[in-house]
Amino acid sequence: MNFGTTEIILIVAVLFLLFGATRLPQLAKSLGQSRKAFKEGMREAEEEERAERQQLSSPAAPQISQMSDEALAEELRKRSEAKAS
Repeated sequence: MNFGTTEIILIVAVLFLLFGATRLPQLAKSLGQSRKAFKEGMREAEEEERAERQQLSSPAAPQISQMSDEALAEELRKRSEAKAS
C-alpha cells in the first residue's frame, strides 16, 4: 500500500481543512505521546511476564507434592503477605 505524492498532498489538505493549522501540531503531539505511552505499557507488561515466568521456574520454590500440610499453609501465608505488600 504505497502512497504517491498526489495522495499524500490530498490527505494533508483534508486534514488541514478538518482541523485547521493551529490544531494539527497539537494532534501530532498527542498522537506521539499516545504511541510512546502504549510502547512503554507493552514493555512493562513484557517485563512483568518475564519476571513471573522466572519466578515460577526458579528451583528455590518448594514443590507442593513434597510439602506437609503445615509447610504448605505456611508457604501460602508467606506468598499472600508478599502479594499484599
